[in-house]
Amino acid sequence: MQLLITGATGKVGQEFLRRFLEAERFRDWSVVALCHNRELAPHPRVRSVRGSLSDPDYIGQAMAGVTHVLHMAAVKESPELAIDVSIKGMFWMLEHFRKSDTAEQFILIGGDCSVGHIFHQYEGPITESAPRRAYPGCYALTKVLEEEMLNQFQIQYGINGCCLRAPWIMEKDDFRYALKFDDTQFGGPAWTDYMPRGQADKYAAEGVVPMMLDIDDTPLLRNFVHVSDLVDAILIALDNPAASQQLFNIAMTEPVNYADVAKYLKDTQGLGSVPVSTPHFSNKLDNSKARQVLGWEPQYDLHRLIDEAWAYQRTPDDPRVVWYPG
Repeated sequence: MQLLITGATGKVGQEFLRRFLEAERFRDWSVVALCHNRELAPHPRVRSVRGSLSDPDYIGQAMAGVTHVLHMAAVKESPELAIDVSIKGMFWMLEHFRKSDTAEQFILIGGDCSVGHIFHQYEGPITESAPRRAYPGCYALTKVLEEEMLNQFQIQYGINGCCLRAPWIMEKDDFRYALKFDDTQFGGPAWTDYMPRGQADKYAAEGVVPMMLDIDDTPLLRNFVHVSDLVDAILIALDNPAASQQLFNIAMTEPVNYADVAKYLKDTQGLGSVPVSTPHFSNKLDNSKARQVLGWEPQYDLHRLIDEAWAYQRTPDDPRVVWYPG
C-alpha cells in the first residue's frame, strides 16, 4: 500500500505521520508526501516530492502507484493561493485518482467553516446532513467547494471517498494563547474586533481571560478538536470500509462553553474573566455519526484541553508556528 499525503509538514500532518509510521497496522505501507514550501525529515518509508498542487503533470507523477490519498493542504485568507491549492489541487488529485488503476481511498480533511460554525444560526446540533453555508472569506468558500467536489466525484464516478470535518484544531498551548488579549493571541477572532485596542491592553495587563457571549448575550458555545483526536479518527478511517463515501464530524463531544472556561480557569488558575459581546451564534457540531459508525471517541474534554494547554512549556526549538498564510 502507498499513501499520498498533502499538508504533511503542518500541525495535523506531522502528528499523523509520526503515529502512522509507528503503527503496526501500517508497517508495510510507504508514503509519498507532496511538499511545497517545507521539507520533511528523512525517513526510509517516506518519499518527498516538491511542486505545485495546481500542476496536473506533477500530481499525475506523484499519484503513480498510490493506493490511498490523505488531502490536508490548505491556505487561509489568501485569495492569490486559494484557487491553486484548494480548487485546482483538489480537482487534479481527484481526476488522477479516478483514472488510477491502483487508487482505493481518498480522504479529505474538511472544516466546520463549511457549515459556517459561529457565523450562522442552527436550530439544533449540526449534523452531516446540515446544508453547507460558508461564512465570508475565501477560506470557508474553498472548504465548501472541496467537500462538494469530493461528493460529486463519488456520485459521478463511484470513487471511495471520505471527508472528516473538523473544527478549530488545538495542540500544545494553543488554547491558552487563544484567550490572550495581547499581541501573543493565537488564532481568532481578534479581540480588537469587539473592543478598542486600549480596552484589550487593559485586560491584558490585568491577566484576565475573555468569556465570549453570543448574539443573545449568553455564553458562546464553540466547537474544537484536539489534534490527537483528529489523528485518531484519520487512522481509524484509513482503509476502513465503514468510511466509504461518508462525511463525519470530528469534534469534541460537547462544544466549549465559555462560561465553563471562565469558571474552570478561576478554580484552577485563579484567573478572572470579562464578558466579550459578539454577533456570533452558539452551535454544536454533532459527532454522533463518527462515534457510532467508526467507533471513534474523542479523548479530550474541556478540562483536559485547558489543563494541558496551561501545563505546556515551550522550548526554544519549539516556537509557535503559523502553519499557512492568512
